[in-house]
Amino acid sequence: MTGRERLPFAIAALAVLGACATATATPIPPGPPSVAPAFSGAPATAHPATPTIAPQNPFLARNPNNNIHDDTWMTDAYRRGGPLGHKLVAFNAAYMPSVCGSLTFDRHGRIVSVCPSLPATPPQARIIDPNTLEVLATYDMPNAPDPPGTKAYQNFTGGGYFFLDQKDRVWSATKTRHIFVLAEGAGGMSLNKVGDYDLTGVLSSDERITSALPDFKGRIWFVSKKDGKVGILNPKTRKISVFRTGEEIENSFAVGRRGVYIASDKRMYRFSARKGKPQVDWKVTYRNSGIVKPSQVDAGTGTTPTIMTGGLVAITDNADPMNIVVYRTTIKLRHGQRRTVCQVPVFSKGASATENSLITAGRSLIVENNYGYQDPFGPNMGAPTQPGFARVDVNKKHTACGKLWTNTTERAPSVVPKLSTKTGLIYTYTQDRDAINTQRWSWAAISFKTGKTAWKQLAGTGGFYNNNYAGLALGPNRTAYLGTVSGMVALKDG
Repeated sequence: MTGRERLPFAIAALAVLGACATATATPIPPGPPSVAPAFSGAPATAHPATPTIAPQNPFLARNPNNNIHDDTWMTDAYRRGGPLGHKLVAFNAAYMPSVCGSLTFDRHGRIVSVCPSLPATPPQARIIDPNTLEVLATYDMPNAPDPPGTKAYQNFTGGGYFFLDQKDRVWSATKTRHIFVLAEGAGGMSLNKVGDYDLTGVLSSDERITSALPDFKGRIWFVSKKDGKVGILNPKTRKISVFRTGEEIENSFAVGRRGVYIASDKRMYRFSARKGKPQVDWKVTYRNSGIVKPSQVDAGTGTTPTIMTGGLVAITDNADPMNIVVYRTTIKLRHGQRRTVCQVPVFSKGASATENSLITAGRSLIVENNYGYQDPFGPNMGAPTQPGFARVDVNKKHTACGKLWTNTTERAPSVVPKLSTKTGLIYTYTQDRDAINTQRWSWAAISFKTGKTAWKQLAGTGGFYNNNYAGLALGPNRTAYLGTVSGMVALKDG
C-alpha cells in the first residue's frame, strides 16, 4: 500500500478527530448518504436461553464486566438484557484516533477501556460516561515501535486485552513489556498508575505480551506472541516463571478453577501451576490448512478458548472449511474416551475463518464468519466479507455435536459478537452495501433459537464506523456499545 492510498481516510480522521478534546463527546462525522432505510425487521420478543454461569474469579470485577469476553470462562454472554428493537436510538462520539477494543464496566456502570493506537500515538486508558459517551479520564500508556512484520491494524498489544480487577483497577500489558495497574481516582475523573511489573527480564525486545489474566489464587498468567511464551507472575513476590512453546499465541486465554486453556497457532493446551511454574497438563494438535486466510492474524485458530459447562472447552481450528472443535478439559481421560469430543465444519470451503471467540450458553456454541476482512486503511478497505453465523450444540452425553442452524445473510467483518441469554438475541455489527454502493455499518440482532435476523439498525456509513476487531459490550443499562476507528457507537431502546 502506498502513502497516497492511505492518505484520504487517515488524513480525514486525523483532521476531524485530532481537534476533538478528549473530554467532549463530539459526534462522529456522517458518511455518505444511503438510500436504504435505517431500520429493518421488527422489534423482538424476549426468548431467554439457558445461560452458562461461569464461576466468579475473586481477583476480577464482577461477571460479566471484567474483560472483553465477559468472564473467566470467556463465554461472551450476558445474563442481562440488551436492546429489543423498540424505537431504537443510535448515538456515537468521536475521540482521538484509536479503537477501544475491550470494554469493561466499573461498579458505577462507567465504561473502562484501554484503546490501542495507530502507530503514531500511544495507547490510552479511558473512563467513559455510559450515557453521554464523554471521556471522563485518560492515562497515556507507553509507546514503542512495533516489531518488524507487524500489521498495524492487527496489532492488539498494549491494551487490546486487559482486565478490570475486584477493586476496579485496570491491569494492562504495555508495548514496553510491562504490566501497569491503574486505579480510578476523584470519583472516576482520573486514572493513576499504582503498580508496575517489569517483564523485560523474560521477554526479548521484539516480543509483546498478548494478554494477561489472574487465576483463582491471584497469580497473573500472561502469554507472548513471538515464541509463544506462557508465564506466571506472582504479584506479591514479583517472581516470574516462563514456559516456551516455540509457537505463536495471538489470542487471550480462558481460566478455570484449576486449569488455564491456551491456544497457539498449532495446538490447544491445558496448563496448571506447579510450584509457581506453568506446566502442560495436556496438548493436542488441531487441524490446520497452513493458510493465513483473509481476516486472520496468522495461520492458526482465531479464537480465545471458551470453557463450557460439563467439563468442555472449545475453539475453532484452521482447516478449510474450519471446524468448531470441542475438547474434554479433564487431565486424565476415562477408558475409551478421547480428548476431542467433536469437530463440526462451519461455512464453506475457501470462505471460512474467524478471529473472534466462540459464544457459549448451556451446551451451545455460536461462531461468526470473518473471512475476507482486510486492512481498513488499505486500498481494499470496505471490501465485502463472507456472510455467516452458525450454532453448534453438544449432545447431552458429550459424545457428539451437531449444527442446528446457519445464518447466511449477515456479514460481520470483525466484531466480537455477544449473546444476551435474557433476550435470546445475538448482537453483532455488520457491513453491507446499498443500491448506490454506500458502505453501511449496522447493529444486528439474530435469534439464538432460530438463527434468523430479528432487526438491523444503521450505525453510520463510511470508514469512520469500522470497528476493526473491537468487541461489542452490553452495559448494565441495557445499552450496546462498540469502539470504532473514530470513536464509540452505542444503541439502546427508545
